[in-house]
Amino acid sequence: MKRLNLTFFLLCIISMIHAQNPFLEEYNTPHQTVPFDKIKTEHYEPAILEGIKQQMAEIDEIVNNPKAPTFANTILAYEQSGKLLDRVTAVFGNLQSAETNDDLQALAQKMMPLLSEHSNNISLNEKLFDRIKVVYKQKKKLSLTIEQAKLLENAYDGFIRNGANLKGEAKNKYRELTKKLSTLTLQFSENNLKETNNYQMVLKEKDQLAGLPESAIEAAAQTAKDKGVEGWVFTLQAPSYIPFLTYADNRELRKELYMAYNTKCTHDNEYNNLNIVKEIANTRMAIAQLLGYKNYAEYTLQKRMAQNSDAVYKLLNQLLEAYTPTAKKEYNEVQSLARQTEGESFSVMPWDWSYYSNKLKNKKFNINEEMLRPYFELSKVKEGVFGLATRLYGITFKKNPDIPVYNKDVDAYEVFDKDGSYLAVLYTDFHPRAGKRSGAWMTSFKGQWVDYKTGENSRPHITLVMNFTKPTDNKPALLTFDEVETFLHEFGHGLHGIFANSNNESLSGTSVYRDFVELPSQIMENFAIEKEFLNTFARHYQTGELLPDTLVQRLVDASNFNVAYGCLRQVSFGLLDMAWYTRSTPFDGDVKTYEQKAWGKAQILPVVNDACMSTQFSHIFAGGYAAGYYSYKWAEVLDADAFSLFKQKGIFNNEVAESFRNNILSKGGTEHPMVLYKRFRGQEPTIDALLIRNGIKKTKNEN
Repeated sequence: MKRLNLTFFLLCIISMIHAQNPFLEEYNTPHQTVPFDKIKTEHYEPAILEGIKQQMAEIDEIVNNPKAPTFANTILAYEQSGKLLDRVTAVFGNLQSAETNDDLQALAQKMMPLLSEHSNNISLNEKLFDRIKVVYKQKKKLSLTIEQAKLLENAYDGFIRNGANLKGEAKNKYRELTKKLSTLTLQFSENNLKETNNYQMVLKEKDQLAGLPESAIEAAAQTAKDKGVEGWVFTLQAPSYIPFLTYADNRELRKELYMAYNTKCTHDNEYNNLNIVKEIANTRMAIAQLLGYKNYAEYTLQKRMAQNSDAVYKLLNQLLEAYTPTAKKEYNEVQSLARQTEGESFSVMPWDWSYYSNKLKNKKFNINEEMLRPYFELSKVKEGVFGLATRLYGITFKKNPDIPVYNKDVDAYEVFDKDGSYLAVLYTDFHPRAGKRSGAWMTSFKGQWVDYKTGENSRPHITLVMNFTKPTDNKPALLTFDEVETFLHEFGHGLHGIFANSNNESLSGTSVYRDFVELPSQIMENFAIEKEFLNTFARHYQTGELLPDTLVQRLVDASNFNVAYGCLRQVSFGLLDMAWYTRSTPFDGDVKTYEQKAWGKAQILPVVNDACMSTQFSHIFAGGYAAGYYSYKWAEVLDADAFSLFKQKGIFNNEVAESFRNNILSKGGTEHPMVLYKRFRGQEPTIDALLIRNGIKKTKNEN
């Protein structure tokens, strides 16, 4: 009897623990959104462990099924496994980027190896792979839809690409390497965040602020106030760093801030990433070679539109050839202007580029970011961007204060389709803070899928995270034009998630090839200089005056200012990425020297020996763009070609927009991206549309 009571008591305790952990119970929130107000750091670990336990039980059920393997009892069952773990890790991973702290980072160091091991336990499960192989070999006999065939192909290929064919010691080596990689990438990211947060340039003399616009001075004063410091504080966050490099007259201070930013994680302290860069590159190379590939790029590009490094280099070299002559002219023009005031011996250095470029832009087009900023008040920009989606696709956004958020700066919106039906939840998170990494990104707290038992379309919860100019005590958040473009870019990713309409989550929304995923985002940037769009929201925050036509025209005229330099900058990042991941031998040299050699032919500005991009290049060392940074230029070719159809038919043309939604945005990864693109565009893309848009190549009418 006592034994029964003890068992009952333990079950009650377990039940109480589960009941107190919001991850382990039904979310009692609008649209079952994440109950951020109830989640505490101590909830993650037990929920992750329970999620791992549940998925392993689900995998065991598949493996031990006495019935012959079928698409339903093996492929679909595998796709449906791990829902609890996905639920927890989506929140855990997203907050690691958007709202982290020391406790969360310490927990991540503990959890990442466990999650890596769990992933390996599945992908290296021989019995599970044997069942998948049986179904795969029967694929021609099965009556599968296009999406089901893609799901089967992805499952089979995914297991092979994650070591399923490895035997004996090779399997153990794979486990060791993948666990090591998960720890290294996490450490890289945390070091970068801490180095960014630890730096501040405190100015106490007003003459040190010469040249800076009022908005930058007010923001620096606000930062100083927030930090309890006298004077003005400038940081390495984009809304602080970029205006200082663009407007500050004091060259030495520009250099100081530039060097602080561009030497991040190279210093002799605990946040140094130099060795971590080598270890990540070497570990990825070792994983690829263990799987039978020559290098990591060959492994990665097998599942990209580019397919191989030759195609990547072909694109990068095409761009180099097309843009380098113009980029050199752009540099010489900036240099010439600088020498008019600084003397003939003056050389424009990287910390001078934004400053003198801005002066030249102002001289040529009588326009700069500060002229435009009063017309881009954040709440109005938000109305404009949301309104663009309404005009194109008929969808609407309604703020819902009852949806919990993870920070007071975050807003949550319900998104409704043109027929009024619920479509998604969208979170917006606009401003920098200590717990948020730099940059801008879109991700999700919940994916989209169709419940194969009930037929219910489970809709996604999307989040847009940015680091825009903050409001001050005296002014609302006034964005730069560049920030407006960034908003449009991330919103494009958001639409890709919002419109997701696949049966399976692993094929849904942005689950597409990396060199295709930027098409939906970059196509939205095209609207930024369209007068019809700007007239829907760009009003002076004080007077309500519409952005004058003269300024709109200047904005259009200046849209290709220094475009070749900007292109080569992106190409240089692509070359650096490929240099790290086309290696077939381990690297143990000097990171800075290797970097300078890797991207040398795309560099227009003088080399600064101490500067280093690799140690802070999160896209390729901590994110998903390893051997994939070229994707931005690849997708730019696509977006220029795709937007030319909008220009031809009308930028708000609902027929074109509907086709883009149905053929691109809603399809996710259910078919090969080129099939989807051609279905929308009617042809394969060429580089011509990009060259014409950038003014590098003239149209027949211009010749």
